[in-house]
Order: sequence, then structure tokens, then C-alpha cells
Amino acid sequence: MMTNKPRGTLYLGVTSDLLRRVHEHRTGVGSPFTRRYGLTRLVWFETGDWYDGARARERAMKFWRRAWKIELIERANPNWDDLYPTLF
Repeated sequence: MMTNKPRGTLYLGVTSDLLRRVHEHRTGVGSPFTRRYGLTRLVWFETGDWYDGARARERAMKFWRRAWKIELIERANPNWDDLYPTLF
């Protein structure tokens, strides 16, 4: 999940290359939504081996209440730190 600030606008997506995709969002060549709202901070992610499973998880999470997404982020990342640097 990407955001612009703690408890700010949230973006949820799936990718097979997290480093590349986050870099695209950070440099303004990601989705129009992330570009419009300046969503450059990676605050939560999951990894998996099965793309279809990841797509199903993403679709389900898009219907979650915002509060549930915030709770998920804050359990793993209570300070809403940018996790992008930890990927290297």
C-alpha cells in the first residue's frame, strides 16, 4: 500500500516486481491515481509465490473498510515509515 502521509490517501495494487513498481510511483510514472495524490510512501506490502492468489487478495482488500486497512498498516508499521529503502 502506498500513501502520501500517515492516515492519508491509500493506494493498493499488485505487482510481480515491487522495487520497480514503487520506483515508478515515486518518479511519477506509476498509476494516474498515485501521481494525482502524490502517493510515494510504501507503508505495507505482502509477498507471495502465486500471482493469482495475490490478485484475489488485492481484489478482496479493495472492498475492505478504510479502518481495516489502517489497522493492518499500523500493526506492522505503527509509524507509517516509508518501507521502500528496506527493500534494498
